Amino acid sequence: MRPLSSVESPSAPLARSFYERNTVLVAKELLGKLLVRRFGSAVLEGIIVETEAYGGKDDPASHAYRGPTRRNRVMYGPPGHAYIYFIYGMHNCLNVKTKPTGQGGAVLIRAAQPITGIEKMKKERRTERINDLANGPAKLTQAFAVTRALNGHDLTLGRKLFIAANAKPEQLEIVSTRRIGISVGIEKPWRFFIGGNPFVSKQ
Repeated sequence: MRPLSSVESPSAPLARSFYERNTVLVAKELLGKLLVRRFGSAVLEGIIVETEAYGGKDDPASHAYRGPTRRNRVMYGPPGHAYIYFIYGMHNCLNVKTKPTGQGGAVLIRAAQPITGIEKMKKERRTERINDLANGPAKLTQAFAVTRALNGHDLTLGRKLFIAANAKPEQLEIVSTRRIGISVGIEKPWRFFIGGNPFVSKQ
């Protein structure tokens, strides 16, 4: 499969009602949507090509499994907010809160196909390889300059960070597999990606 076509960024971000649904469904439907990061004069955009769903108390692999804590409070807050956490002492991961307030759930944005601001992304990632800019959750946050400062950010406001519908939607081949890099809940086929897309972290 060839890379997805370039898109024109719509003016409006996805509504809160998009996120206020079943986490697995949201994870699937985020594929092909446009991730937008604005800071200063820079505009970075990429098509989401890989996601993973994480539930609440029904999912031992989720940060929300043991209930609300200071770290995971965004996962129990209003839908449509960014949940960003730090791992391995060096990387950030971007998630979007799903389901109604009080219910734990989020979708990890694992990979994106760069569309706009590619030169800026190359500087952030310190690489010239476009396929290597955002083909993994840690690479994605580095390329899009997403840090913990955006934890809890409301994605529905269309400001520094948001997700928009693709103005040029295409028919997608969605592949479902087990999630990557976890040791529990491995039986759940909650990783989704666009089949054949060269910007996916792992086919």
